[in-house]
Amino acid sequence: MGVSTGLDDGNAGEALSSYLRTQATAFLRGLGLRGDDEDTADALLRGSARRIAGVLHTYGVLTDPAWAEPMRTELGWLGATLGREPQYAVRLGRLLDALRRLSVLAPAEEALPAAVALPQGADGGAGAEPAGGARRSAGAAVAARGTVPAQSAGPLAVGAARAAALLERQLTLARTRAHSATLQAMGSARFHALADSIALLASEVPLTARAAEPADQVLPPLAGQAHTRLAEAAGTLPLRRAGHPYNAEAVQAALGADLTADLQDAPWHQVRILLRLSRYAAEVPGAGGHGDPRLAEAALVLQRHHEAAESAAAVAAAARTPRIAPATAYALGVLHADQRHEVEAARFAFSRLWQS
Repeated sequence: MGVSTGLDDGNAGEALSSYLRTQATAFLRGLGLRGDDEDTADALLRGSARRIAGVLHTYGVLTDPAWAEPMRTELGWLGATLGREPQYAVRLGRLLDALRRLSVLAPAEEALPAAVALPQGADGGAGAEPAGGARRSAGAAVAARGTVPAQSAGPLAVGAARAAALLERQLTLARTRAHSATLQAMGSARFHALADSIALLASEVPLTARAAEPADQVLPPLAGQAHTRLAEAAGTLPLRRAGHPYNAEAVQAALGADLTADLQDAPWHQVRILLRLSRYAAEVPGAGGHGDPRLAEAALVLQRHHEAAESAAAVAAAARTPRIAPATAYALGVLHADQRHEVEAARFAFSRLWQS
């Protein structure tokens, strides 16, 4: 899926069609793999769907809009559907690891106990087994890291195990529902119609008259527009404020009663999307790239930002569970603050990178 230059001397339609055929082939390969390796297959499907949709967005003037717009809509639906299950899995692993780390870093009087018994139904059912009973209790996994007697445990130690069990139950349930939604989508008439359209895309792309113009005259300006949109959006970010490694003001706002974290995060998430579109545009043969070596690293930084922000939101949702114990609420508060600090660390890294 990398950049190719084999068609730089052809017309724009040939270059775009070549790229779209490559992505369509990857999509069909992922579809064929789904019975053998579901994770790899879904990664191929998601990656090719995002690239096709992104390129149709950037180079929309070269394709028939009556065909391209519905195709982009359907690809967006599929990418979002396939992306939810792995996102929940990554989020759960991230939060459990963070709880273990915070428990290890706690003072001696708050070290994690060797075992924390969770009463049946405590914290809104936190003692229940995860769906299918396939994985061990998150509370036990966290508790296994400690060595001090339970009677000497502090509030973080006691609450961490219960918070882990609560998060595991909620995120495992969300992941199960996402998996069911994926299976339903893959068997739907909507998906089969999309798959048929992509199969046709592998052989023919509906193009406009402008696609007959030379690639080196048409593609680089369009790719440059995508990069300009990215640069303008990045320019509106509070990069000067994010340039502080420990931005207490932003963290305090995120923890405030007005719940401003989502408003703070939205512009950064938009930059992440525009950066992805810019990178995909540069992959088309003849686009020439935009000569910005920061994009690959910036994409990784903004991905970390996105994961931390979404993880903090999941913790906040868990903290709103009715009738949770004070120790559980305390542990969730510490975890939420930790994830918001990770958000600020990612913003600091992006600020340093983008302004370098």
